[in-house]
Order: sequence, then structure tokens, then C-alpha cells
Amino acid sequence: TTSQSEADEKRGRELRKREERLGKLERRYRDLREDCEDGDRRACEEARETYEEIQRLLPTVPYEPER
Repeated sequence: TTSQSEADEKRGRELRKREERLGKLERRYRDLREDCEDGDRRACEEARETYEEIQRLLPTVPYEPER
């Protein structure tokens, strides 16, 4: 059986992975938006797809208020 601390550690690892993925997606989205604004149509489409993925991932990452 899995102990409570092991289960907590697993949840923590999964959360960190989602947070890392979200950070990468946000950076990619920013870069794609810049390319899109410079006239790259493919970048515009990729930016839309990346934005949609961000929107799907956001509800799975807890919000932390700024300090």
C-alpha cells in the first residue's frame, strides 16, 4: 500500500510537472505571438493552439497569490 506521505510526494511531483509545462507553454506563446505580430501566419496558428493548451492546463494548477 502507498503511505500518505508517498501519495503527497507523488501529487507534489505531478503538480510541479504541470507548473513547469505551463511555464514552457507561456514562454512559447509569448514568442509565437511576437512572430505572429511580425506577419508569420504559421506562428499565429501555433499561438492559438498553444493558448488553447494553456487554457486546458490552467484549471489543474493551483493559483498562488503574489506576496
